Amino acid sequence: MKDINAVYFIGAGGIGMSAIARYFIKKGLVVAGYDKTPSTLTKQLEKEGMLIHYTEDVDAIPVACKHPDNCLVIYTPAIPESHQELQYFRTNGFDIQKRAQVLGTLTRQHKGLCVAGTHGKTTTSTMCAHIMHNSHLDCNAFLGGISKNYGTNYILSDSDFVVIEADEFDRSFHWLSPYMTVITSTDPDHLDIYGTKEAYLESFRHYTELIQPEGALIIHRGLEMKENIPASVHRYDYALTEGDFHAENIKIENGEITFDFISPMESVKDIKLGQPVPINIENGIAAMAMAQLAGCTADELRYGMQTYGGVDRRFDFKIKNERLVFLSDYAHHPKEIYQSAKSIRELYKNRKITAIFQPHLYTRTRDFYKDFADALSLLDEVILTEIYPARELPIEGVTSELIYDNLRPGIEKQIIQKADVLQFIKERTFDVLIVLGAGDLDNQVPEITKILNSKLQK
Repeated sequence: MKDINAVYFIGAGGIGMSAIARYFIKKGLVVAGYDKTPSTLTKQLEKEGMLIHYTEDVDAIPVACKHPDNCLVIYTPAIPESHQELQYFRTNGFDIQKRAQVLGTLTRQHKGLCVAGTHGKTTTSTMCAHIMHNSHLDCNAFLGGISKNYGTNYILSDSDFVVIEADEFDRSFHWLSPYMTVITSTDPDHLDIYGTKEAYLESFRHYTELIQPEGALIIHRGLEMKENIPASVHRYDYALTEGDFHAENIKIENGEITFDFISPMESVKDIKLGQPVPINIENGIAAMAMAQLAGCTADELRYGMQTYGGVDRRFDFKIKNERLVFLSDYAHHPKEIYQSAKSIRELYKNRKITAIFQPHLYTRTRDFYKDFADALSLLDEVILTEIYPARELPIEGVTSELIYDNLRPGIEKQIIQKADVLQFIKERTFDVLIVLGAGDLDNQVPEITKILNSKLQK
């Protein structure tokens, strides 16, 4: 990376972009940027020293960021090429990079411990970063969610290791050069980008070619993709109860989960999950495998797993008592919904579970509405809101009714507007309630929590 004294972000408020912004803030550079709307994250970045504005305006770019020789411009793929500020930087010869390119540079400057996969990558990478950060090795980390242990999506240290969430959207992970990587899953997604399942799987195959010599691939057993690793790269597989790395003696009782971590290097007995959710057993196996291969000890693995506090919006409990359980989960792909529903069903076998689901993207709903319906049908009651469009325009005939019509017969179900969710919460009683989705419904979770807590006090 060339000598720079300023960095400008177009799309500053994204979870991944903000982690890199924090990296450069810590380095003492001038850090500024544009985002479409203020958020909790952008307000926090402003407190930390970032200059952010919310109108597409070249005149609002700080003077320190208008020198092509010493300002790096970083943008997110969600920004259209017609964006005025992006056009200004292109016209004036600035060094313009995608977020993934910057992360790629960091994987070449450090030993990159990367986690890829359709789902599970945020939790697995955050677990691995927590284990590493509390070990004798330490690490830097760029995560796709806010770690509850640290209140941020970023860890900075003098360590030679950097933990990175490897995002397959827009083929971003092809910029990386992992020292080691976990691949958690390859269930087709982002078909608006890839077009076909085959192209999606090919993208993961190419990613495995980028692993550095003498590095390692840790891949979930049974994936449909075919890897193509360099000859000197070590290959390991993992799964819940089989593979090079797996679990034995799993115990789920009284709200706690323990198991033995089986490893070809050194098995570790009595692992206790700090966030006791069944899906986190597999996530933990992958995280510990990579941390152990990097050099973490048995005691460091055990301590890291027991003290792991979770990630905001990933199986995130807001209320948890005998009368009521309320949580939110970022799950937005059918397999994620399935794993979330399966985990909550295992934890609360004899209780009525209600989900409020905000579908994310018209294309994803069009491609997977039957799979969404099958996954949601594991629960007792499903409340659907309108689709969150994100970067997309509406598609004729694609609405939440596609999912609604395919839910299993007999399930309680209805469609409501997002604007009516709070009133719905006020009028109803719940046993176990979960808010699902990657859209903006999660912004209402604090108010939902407040409403539910006030009901508990009556």
